[in-house]
Amino acid sequence: MKLTICRKEHFNAAHRLHNPAWTDEQNSDVFGLCNNPNYHGHNYELIVKLTGTVDPETGYVYDMKKLSDLVKEEVINKYDHRNLNLDTEDFKQLNPTAENIAVVIWNKLRDRISPDYDLAVILYETERNFVEYNG
Repeated sequence: MKLTICRKEHFNAAHRLHNPAWTDEQNSDVFGLCNNPNYHGHNYELIVKLTGTVDPETGYVYDMKKLSDLVKEEVINKYDHRNLNLDTEDFKQLNPTAENIAVVIWNKLRDRISPDYDLAVILYETERNFVEYNG
């Protein structure tokens, strides 16, 4: 029996969408207000989904406390109340779009979670704008 479990977390972070290979005008045209040179912030909602087989001994697909601790270690502690462009190695050379943030988070978690589990990351940048990455 396969089942999906989900863990929801929250972090606040600032970023600036900017391509250094482009002119200021092109960056402004493509990224609009998100290209503000003084950055801007979001209250991100993160959902981590693991799909696997229910362990008959524990009744778990995956220990939620273990998943919570892992997400806090790999994501929350590194990104919460940070400027993603300036304060994290992950986005010094990578434009911190919601798409790129989701992929980076997925890769961090994938390295720490057995391939026996299907992994998906859903990242809400706003209530109406979100991305999902499944690897």
